[in-house]
Amino acid sequence: MTPDDLISVTSLATQIHTDYPEDAAVFANRLQLAPDGCFVLNKGALIEGYILSHPWFGCITPKLNAILTALPQAPDRWYIHDIVLSPATRGLGLAGTGIALMETIARSYALPCISLVSTRLALKFWEKQGFTPENISKEEEKVLASYDPEARLLSRIIAD
Repeated sequence: MTPDDLISVTSLATQIHTDYPEDAAVFANRLQLAPDGCFVLNKGALIEGYILSHPWFGCITPKLNAILTALPQAPDRWYIHDIVLSPATRGLGLAGTGIALMETIARSYALPCISLVSTRLALKFWEKQGFTPENISKEEEKVLASYDPEARLLSRIIAD
């Protein structure tokens, strides 16, 4: 992903995540802080999908639509902020390819797991991908509520 992709990425997010809106500044923020964790799926000049991810620490995740001031100095996991695919690309196995890419990046940081917040509509998908619920604190419950009442913090150990 490059800064030139941000308008298209934000537009795709707005189309796909109607219940979970985020400002364009959030996308720019993640790209600035962790460019090696941000990718786009192009079909010619059209962006058909994207991944935003970055190193993270612990089980207090960023709230929806939150700007991060910095990334942790000693991360203990790779955090997937978002994987989005356009309807035209769904069912092609691209999400699995994206998850495998995230594992490769996490390994390069010597991190043992990948974490993410799953919204209610995506829980079954993430469970099929081997992600399981984390034990969470009251503070994380408040963060998850910024997504929806059924949102869950999920993680997947990276196999050696």
